[in-house]
Amino acid sequence: MDTAIGSIPAATDAAQPAPSSSAPKEATLGRHLARRLAEVGARDVFTVPGDFNLTLLDELEAETGSTGVRLVGCCNELNAAYAADGYARARGGGVGACAVTFTVGGLSAINAVAGAFSENLPVVCIVGGPNSNDYGSNRILHHTIGLPDFTQELRCFQTVTCYQAVVNNLEDAHEQIDTAISTAIRESKPVYISISCNLPSIPHPTFSRHPVPFFLSPRLSNQMNLEAAVEAAAAFLNKAVKPVLVGGPKMRVSKACKAFVELADACGYPVAVMPSAKGLVPEHHSRFIGTYWGAVSTPFCAEIVESADAYLFAGPIFNDYSSVGYSLLLKKEKAIIVQPERVVIGHGPAFGCVLMKDFLHALATRLKKNTAAYENYRRIYVPPGEPLSSEPGEPLRVNILFKHVQAMLSGNSAIIAETGDSWFNCQKLKLPEGCGYEFQMQYGSIGWSVGATLGYAQAAKDKRIIACIGDGSFQVTAQEVSTMLRWGQNNIIFLINNGGYTIEVEIHDGPYNVIKNWNYTGLVEAFHNGEGKCYTAKVRTEEELKEALKEALGPKKDCLCFIEVIVHKDDTSKELLEWGSRVSAANSRPPNPQ
Repeated sequence: MDTAIGSIPAATDAAQPAPSSSAPKEATLGRHLARRLAEVGARDVFTVPGDFNLTLLDELEAETGSTGVRLVGCCNELNAAYAADGYARARGGGVGACAVTFTVGGLSAINAVAGAFSENLPVVCIVGGPNSNDYGSNRILHHTIGLPDFTQELRCFQTVTCYQAVVNNLEDAHEQIDTAISTAIRESKPVYISISCNLPSIPHPTFSRHPVPFFLSPRLSNQMNLEAAVEAAAAFLNKAVKPVLVGGPKMRVSKACKAFVELADACGYPVAVMPSAKGLVPEHHSRFIGTYWGAVSTPFCAEIVESADAYLFAGPIFNDYSSVGYSLLLKKEKAIIVQPERVVIGHGPAFGCVLMKDFLHALATRLKKNTAAYENYRRIYVPPGEPLSSEPGEPLRVNILFKHVQAMLSGNSAIIAETGDSWFNCQKLKLPEGCGYEFQMQYGSIGWSVGATLGYAQAAKDKRIIACIGDGSFQVTAQEVSTMLRWGQNNIIFLINNGGYTIEVEIHDGPYNVIKNWNYTGLVEAFHNGEGKCYTAKVRTEEELKEALKEALGPKKDCLCFIEVIVHKDDTSKELLEWGSRVSAANSRPPNPQ
């Protein structure tokens, strides 16, 4: 049976007159696109204007109310696409959208689109393209590299999107747009839509006031393979003495998080997550043991996972970052690897056409209760101690900062962790029920978090966003704080100022890792410029931090709060030091013998 995807409420459809041979005045290409985006929940479109997309922006903005979208103007295209990434994350892997201009805009956005591809996020990147009359004309256009070839941008996007639509005529425009958006949803990957600049305001009979809702045929497991996979996995795990469960990042794209928890409840195994899956498994679960990240795991977590005689990994990604330079002490013959549509048990057998959600749900009914590994964890576990208290006037330490961040968290919070030392410090946070958590581990693009915070906050109106950003990363994308102010967001941004690219220092140090220091609070006050609600503070001690947090959580709770935290350049987590040395060793391996 087909499944409807977010159809527009159509209570008044019955009262509509039968379609006439001519399209309604407002049924233009641009408005059709706006309705389609609204239908799938992308009600904020992050934009940067350019001469090829101005008419398109007019038409997108003209479609208002329950069927329309609103435009969120950004400072540059990279940040607009980062914001679409964050928006999609806040909607649980729903659709995010950005709209930019031809080539100079599209190629600026492509880095963020590539990141969304790596994280399995359905971002719709819309580009205002050349006039439809220019195709095949052998003309040279501005915003190009000076060749009469308009496919450069398209060819670049082909490698980082799962579908590309070039709309340069009206006859099949509705079909191309609908196919692109439905493909983004089905594949959970970005798509590219180019729309000729002279077409958005033109009506056409195919652009209905009430387009037929999206219907996507659901993916189904091969029932025979599913049953065989469950039988083999149950036999594998039921004979184990101390098995464990580990959640991975692909659980999100598989919509399998609830099924994973159902399995954990049924089997009694301890539950860990890979670092890039933090936030996908409730950390208040009674048998949650933390983050499995090899040598930089949550205390006592790696000991339990690596000493197990069987482990089930649901949706893992084993790259050089998540494996700490390929140093995980895991054995393939002990592992069940569950990917979105495939299950592999040890060195084999493998079962294809098996959906992760279906597999985990069915396996939960077949496993014997086994709490042995969790009992081992309880025997060795020592509760973490509190950081040593600061002396009056003592320079602020990072562990003291994150002690206070932990105390701020609730189900109405969401953490955005920037690439760098914040990865490691935020991994230590214990997430309360309902607290969101996002970071970009696979792609690891520094600066991602500023745009992503903007987009996440636009979608998650019920949460206060807490972003932890290093000074080096902030310098890449800082200007989007002005857009947060423009849209009245009350995010709390901790700018951790330690004088450079700390994560790079630990991998391979050099003078290029030292950056020019900015007056960061002064910069944000310049962005504010008397418009909107803003609070800034520069803190060097715990006393100053407490005062800033008292303001941010009290009288300034409706303001965007920017707190610059000045710490020593060598105040880095021991996990980063260990991780950096192992990744550095992996990067420095000599060439294999010929």
